[in-house]
Amino acid sequence: TDGNIQTEETALLNHCTQQPPEPTAGSSAPARTWRRIFACPPQGLLAQTVTNGMLLAGFLIRNTWFISDLVQIKLRWSAALRNIALSIILTRAGLGLDAKALKKLKGVCLRLAFGPCLSETCTAAVLAYLFLHLPWQWGFILGFVLGAVSPAVVVPSMLILQAGGYGVEKGVPTLLMAAGSIDDILAITGFNTCLGMAFSSGSTLYNVLRGVLEVAVGIATGGILGMFIRYFPSHDQASLAWKRSYFVLGLSMLAVFGSIYFGFPGSGGLCTLVLAFVAGVGWSDEKREIEKIVAIAWNIFQPFLFGLIGAEVSVTSLRPETVGFCVAILGIALVVRIIATFLMVSFAGFDFKEKVFVSLAWIPKATVQAAIGSLALDTARRHQDEQLEKYGMDVLTVAFLAILITAPIGALVIGLAGPRLLQKAQTNSKEDEEGAEVGEEAETCEPS
Repeated sequence: TDGNIQTEETALLNHCTQQPPEPTAGSSAPARTWRRIFACPPQGLLAQTVTNGMLLAGFLIRNTWFISDLVQIKLRWSAALRNIALSIILTRAGLGLDAKALKKLKGVCLRLAFGPCLSETCTAAVLAYLFLHLPWQWGFILGFVLGAVSPAVVVPSMLILQAGGYGVEKGVPTLLMAAGSIDDILAITGFNTCLGMAFSSGSTLYNVLRGVLEVAVGIATGGILGMFIRYFPSHDQASLAWKRSYFVLGLSMLAVFGSIYFGFPGSGGLCTLVLAFVAGVGWSDEKREIEKIVAIAWNIFQPFLFGLIGAEVSVTSLRPETVGFCVAILGIALVVRIIATFLMVSFAGFDFKEKVFVSLAWIPKATVQAAIGSLALDTARRHQDEQLEKYGMDVLTVAFLAILITAPIGALVIGLAGPRLLQKAQTNSKEDEEGAEVGEEAETCEPS
């Protein structure tokens, strides 16, 4: 019985992917390695190198004096392009989720989303209080900035591994994409709550209830919009996949920008994720074509996201006396996060290699840190308080170092460890089972 259920889930997890052909027996190991690295379009280590190059290119444009004088990036356009890219990558994450795998893994999904994030947040808050002498509210602001995992790094990497059949039998890619999205919502909600408490914009109870309200608004709005685009446009229209892609991307961007406009920044990402998931469940097998179109949009906006993240960071804004403490906070918090992640998946049916991979895949940080890392500093500047500006600069420094260190390391670790630590799905077993079912049906049809 377990084998039949496992085979059914594997088929569902792989319904939108094509298994690559197995290498021939005569091909050597170095040749297979080079083919994986230099696949076209870039999918292996080369893709991660290109991504990290975008980040460093933006950083160099901002901090090279003769280039920064020629290239001026307006903050409003930079924020808008990054939010567009964020909405696209969350749409891909929502479309890539599988309902049956989530139902099976819902317990470990919640543990994986809450446990590592809260562990890293609390560790970073205590260390920031001890090392940087930040107040507790600001320590937790820094902790929640640091506690979010990057969907811009994790989601594309998981989709590549899922396309190759790695880890799909136990739903590892789906688990990481789903838990990563919940992890980000938790971090953004906690950040907004602590930010409001730090600047005394309302009572503590009001800020806590506001965070809960953001989650509820995001889920409800995403569910309504997802049900709407399930049935509109109708099935009898031409170019249906393109029209559905326009709708899901347009509504996702509307959700992200609308949530910021109406003062609920934590609900936009959750709305986008739920919208894409609900719509994808209704589209069933037709979802494959829509995923391909959304992937094209991601390839267009990916350089904007990582390039503009790198351009957000200025060397002149970094205070040398705090960089060492910030690196120490980041390193210790990451170790705690890795240990907590390993413990959270210890009783979920994974073997040791899969537990190690899930722990290492929870390292990269980029998108959320770039999106909210400077908000505390901007808010402090509006209050014209030098001490609060100093706290905000410390938070921004940690966010920058988290992007610069963990994004390339995490992406390379996922690319290298995935094929080695995850088990590849076997297609022969599914074909044999289907053949056996056909044989049984033929026997039942024979006259007695």
